[in-house]
Amino acid sequence: MQAAYDNAAEMAKPLPKDMSHLYSDLTKARIPSSLKQFYKYFQIPGIGQLAGGLPNAHLFPFDTLEAQTAQPDRWTPSPNQPSTDDDATLSSKMATASISGSTTASHVVVPHDAPTSDLTRKIDLASALQYGQANGYPPLYSFIRQFARECLHPNVPYRGGPEVMFTVGSTDGMSKSLEVFTNIWVEGKHDIRDRQGLVTETFMYTNVLSQAQPRGLQVVPIEMDEEGMAPYGPGGLEDVLANWDDSKGKRPHIMYTVTMGHNPTSGVLSLERRKDIYSICSKYDIVIVEDDPYWYLQFPSAEVEEAKARNLPIPEPKLANTLEKKSGYPFLDSLAPSFLSIDIDGRVVRLDTFSKTVAPGCRMGWVTATPAICERILRTSESGTQQPSGFAQVVVAETIMGPQPEASEAFAGRSAKDKATFAGWKMDGWVRWLAGLRGVYERRMVRMCKILEENAYQLKQSTPMRDADSDWGVITKTQLYDFQWPRGGMFLWLHMRFETHPLWQAPGSRGNIINGPALSLAFMIFLTRKPYLVLVSPGSMFSSTPKVRDERGWAYYRICFAAESEDNIDKCSLRFAEGAQRFWRVKNVKEIESLLDDANSSEQAVDTTELANLGSWMGC
Repeated sequence: MQAAYDNAAEMAKPLPKDMSHLYSDLTKARIPSSLKQFYKYFQIPGIGQLAGGLPNAHLFPFDTLEAQTAQPDRWTPSPNQPSTDDDATLSSKMATASISGSTTASHVVVPHDAPTSDLTRKIDLASALQYGQANGYPPLYSFIRQFARECLHPNVPYRGGPEVMFTVGSTDGMSKSLEVFTNIWVEGKHDIRDRQGLVTETFMYTNVLSQAQPRGLQVVPIEMDEEGMAPYGPGGLEDVLANWDDSKGKRPHIMYTVTMGHNPTSGVLSLERRKDIYSICSKYDIVIVEDDPYWYLQFPSAEVEEAKARNLPIPEPKLANTLEKKSGYPFLDSLAPSFLSIDIDGRVVRLDTFSKTVAPGCRMGWVTATPAICERILRTSESGTQQPSGFAQVVVAETIMGPQPEASEAFAGRSAKDKATFAGWKMDGWVRWLAGLRGVYERRMVRMCKILEENAYQLKQSTPMRDADSDWGVITKTQLYDFQWPRGGMFLWLHMRFETHPLWQAPGSRGNIINGPALSLAFMIFLTRKPYLVLVSPGSMFSSTPKVRDERGWAYYRICFAAESEDNIDKCSLRFAEGAQRFWRVKNVKEIESLLDDANSSEQAVDTTELANLGSWMGC
């Protein structure tokens, strides 16, 4: 009865819309790989393999692949709902709760051959290291497909639900999305009216700029607030699209956005905001590429702890996910859902990655989208990257899924200890691992924010000007920076108040003016000197256009609380704060000019042996 009801409910959903009119010319011309189409015949039991160009698996120089891997409960999760108890703040309760009581490791062994013909359960080197289908290694693909459809996105509203397609990380996923949906435009060669555009936030992940600009795409910035992209108002999505000037190129038909723990601003889009943005994208026929490497790093404590630190009223707890269907995992169900959850048209392309959940060197990720869009991305992969490294896929598959029953005899010779711990995480363990990671990063975020909060102002004492006030002391309070506690992600977006610096707009010794960009660059170099020795990422790196960079990008720094060691995160945060306090006491323009000279000198040697990295420039 229940199965019949579920089937009827599924059939009542609309089919996803056809997005092929938005495909690039190259994508429309792609056909399936004739070689890859042969692969389905390779799996026929007993068939003689004379067709393919596959090397003999018995000649691979690896008999097994082994590793010590963490148990999924290694890290202590943080609460899914923040505490509002003033006597037991989350920051103090969790300050030392980084590691759980269970630090036991599992000994993972991938055998050379697993005796099963079921490709979704065959985890071995013979299959993983061989040529394969471009959509991913079958066992891991099947696991991730189930995870995406049943756990991450159980509310996708179109019939049949989404498909998944493996990529070589999110950067690769974005590159392929641009190839599927955009044509190359060259200035001076093509008509300006044919130039396509990419809608994104005013501040964005800088690597996407390096992908979009060589294709000739016009980057179209949309204003932001504390959540992320603004749907309405001056400079908002509706305003920009409704008032588009066709003489400057085609109205954009693709959007790039990071919606959970935005990089670099750390905002998280609410479900209500997503509905507004989606409605506008549907109206103007825009594909939404949702890049969310930090989706599991949503910090419910941030809003409450920020209010406590600033003596503001404690906000009432709010449910991030009010959709009807749940995954059954309280951690996942507590998080803000993806655009996929409201994707009635089938215009969302979701990018996920193992870079932040396992390790960046895996170079593994996946796209979640309609079957038709995934098929076009598959065609792109077949003639390019194909699938991620077999080594990475098989180790992750074995770690998460564990040895399959048919392969048990391959481990008969292992020690009792190895066999006892070698069970695999399974879905429950994978979700528990993600919850533990959120706990570690949330505690780091709270610690950094507390230190920066305590040092955001500079207090100075001076003598009163009037004799009548001689018994009084004069205290001036100067704000050095402000910030919102990160609602998600790995970064804190710091707004520097350079206009309060004593040398703001001061005339230099060379006819120059000590303006905002000059102070921003000088301070960044100042921080790399002893005793401060911290590196931050300048906001100009994340400015979506030169106009954004020149007008306001210089006033921000992105600070990463993920990369540094557990011991260093407090020390580095304090050194940054102390550096800001000292920099605001610089009153000689020649000291600023000397820092600028160093920044502009290619000959300047920099000692990086003790430099702490809060910038995390590489990779993210």
